[in-house]
Amino acid sequence: MNILSKVMEIEGWGDFHNYSHGQVSRHSCGNVEVLLIEGLHIWADGIDSEHEVITGTSVDEVLVLSKHASASETPAMTLHAIGVPGEYPHGEVARSGGLTGSVVPPSTRFGDLFRTMSRISEKHQLGSDYDITLEATHHGPVLETPTLYLEIGSTAKQWGDEKAARVWSETISICLGMSEDSTASNWEGAGDVMIGLGGGHYAPRHRAVISSSNVWVGHILANYAIVFEEQEGVRPSGPWVHAVRTAVDSTRAAFPGGNVFAHLDRKSFKSWQRQALLDLLDELEVPVLRGKQITAP
Repeated sequence: MNILSKVMEIEGWGDFHNYSHGQVSRHSCGNVEVLLIEGLHIWADGIDSEHEVITGTSVDEVLVLSKHASASETPAMTLHAIGVPGEYPHGEVARSGGLTGSVVPPSTRFGDLFRTMSRISEKHQLGSDYDITLEATHHGPVLETPTLYLEIGSTAKQWGDEKAARVWSETISICLGMSEDSTASNWEGAGDVMIGLGGGHYAPRHRAVISSSNVWVGHILANYAIVFEEQEGVRPSGPWVHAVRTAVDSTRAAFPGGNVFAHLDRKSFKSWQRQALLDLLDELEVPVLRGKQITAP
């Protein structure tokens, strides 16, 4: 709600109108709406389709304004795609929303939002108080539309921080074409799209590559979502194959025409795990690039 209050300070919003699924305000730029719902968003399965049916407007992507919580309580500005590809058995309701073994396509603005938020955080000197970061794909809801979560963490002190919320509102305004200085980066059907595989939840190695390049960004899977059970034969057992395939398919669906490639946090895998991943990615026709091969144009 803190982020929303700052977003609504952007010039051009109309009044809120009540619908059966929530309150809706439309922006004068013509392609952005705010939806305020009563329930917790991680359980709002199908809210994108519901919004289309009720309001008659099409939904091309969803950005969820959210608070972030972590055991370390580290202050953080963060964003991430959603889904639970590493949890199984597949097809069940996951602990934090979503369906086990499935993901939601990521918004094509992932990389642009992260880099813009990082730049604006630096302008507001937020980096000394917050980790400027991103996260691996996790939690619900189940949606069909490309989605990202935009978050402030990790305690009530940060959730209510107006300065942090203002960073997100400026980022949203710029990236969604809602202000005169907008530099909206829309997917035009061509470009290199990175999938990150391996590492911890906050994906520091993938984050470094994204920060230092203009690459488009798809799903990022931490090690906990790429589960190898036993080293046996040519292909180890475990749900890792399904998780990687799902992330690749979902990213390709979000970026039609894109050149999808993978970046591995190589040190986070054992040699046999890394080789298994390389074999699968070759089968999926997904090239693997090292960080030094991914540079800004």
